Amino acid sequence: MTTSEKALGRGTAVVIGGGLAGLAAAWALRGRAERLVVVERDHYPAEAVFRAGVPQGRHAHLVLEAGHRLLEEMMPGIKQELTAAGARQVAISEVKWLSSAGWMAEYPAQMSFLSCTRPVLDKLVLDRVRTAPSIEFLEGTDVVGLLGSAGVVRGVKVRERGPERGEVREIPAELVVDATGRSTSVPKWLAELGCRPAPEERVDAGVAYSSRLFHRPVGVDLGAQAVYLQTKAPDAPRMGVLLPVEGDRWIVSLAGMRGAEPDPGEAGFTKHLDGLRDPLLREALRDAEPAGEVRGFLPGPGVRRRYERGGPDGLVVVGDAASTFNPVYGQGVTVALFCARELRRTTLRHDGIGHAAARDARRAISAVSKDPWVMSCAEDARFATTTGAPAGALLALQHRFLDKVLAGATRNPVVTKAFHEVLSLVEPPSLLFRPSVLGAVLRG
Repeated sequence: MTTSEKALGRGTAVVIGGGLAGLAAAWALRGRAERLVVVERDHYPAEAVFRAGVPQGRHAHLVLEAGHRLLEEMMPGIKQELTAAGARQVAISEVKWLSSAGWMAEYPAQMSFLSCTRPVLDKLVLDRVRTAPSIEFLEGTDVVGLLGSAGVVRGVKVRERGPERGEVREIPAELVVDATGRSTSVPKWLAELGCRPAPEERVDAGVAYSSRLFHRPVGVDLGAQAVYLQTKAPDAPRMGVLLPVEGDRWIVSLAGMRGAEPDPGEAGFTKHLDGLRDPLLREALRDAEPAGEVRGFLPGPGVRRRYERGGPDGLVVVGDAASTFNPVYGQGVTVALFCARELRRTTLRHDGIGHAAARDARRAISAVSKDPWVMSCAEDARFATTTGAPAGALLALQHRFLDKVLAGATRNPVVTKAFHEVLSLVEPPSLLFRPSVLGAVLRG
């Protein structure tokens, strides 16, 4: 480490974006910087309500097992707070899960996930982050550019939002964290500084969402707490999920890959529901009273930006701004928490927020996003309408093996358990090749 890097070990860190990824990153950096500033374009609502700055917030979200373990580790007691706010802990064994091979085998699963609407999760995380005196918030403020040069980011340019927009002012910083999600402008701002663009991988299945909240009918029994009807390539590119949320409600999200997108509005929602592989969701909702309007969402392509390959000093990118996945696989929130964990680990290891810590953080964040990205892209590649997907003999071999795994998961609880652990990001995909699992898969 050079003398200049040691001098940059502390100082100011700016987090662009005060959504879940940004809040988790700010919490991870407390104590590592003398000053922490979160710049958020919205004004946070006083209550747990949907807000425009989180367009995906009206759709089904869950925190995978690996994610809620990490969230509890980062913010002890948060799980109890979420439960008190109405979040439901759903055991994997309480999910009726129709994979491409059939219904998952039942077994007494130890794993679970937390299910609530996105505003509840965001509000409780925000409340926790606000307890840190070292973290300050600039609400109703846009970041309009970066300070620095081709090799180093040295801060941000900000301006208040509103009809009478203020003057652009500068916030110098030793570390800038981009947590602005799918709509990030950082690549454009880096180009303005003369930086080389970060290498990108881009896969687009053309997925579109349609979601609605329902009051749970009195006395209804699904035989489970949640329902997940997956797609099946190539002839069934539609999926549907039902999750229990606070207020004794269900959130139901329907999705379709390119060419099978839900039509807008209530009529489109009903039509898509009728086109699912199994009638379970349609029957469950027959007597359910809607608790809100139908909402659509076009998430756009999956993108993985490789900032670890020569990104400028002074910059770390987290969450969807670094790697955004097809949301049908439910990985986004958990991977954002992984990013925060790696940011915490690297700044602790380097005892500060200097350039060496940022470089290590970029490498670590890339590493923890790799497996979710590969799993997401491999599944998207099954659909002929997907653009940018991987191809070749190796992918075909992976598909054949996963088909055997899924077939095994419909009959053998050993395989089902292993598959759930991999999908919940608790274990790496290599778990499927351990002798006890592989033997069960190959035996059929």
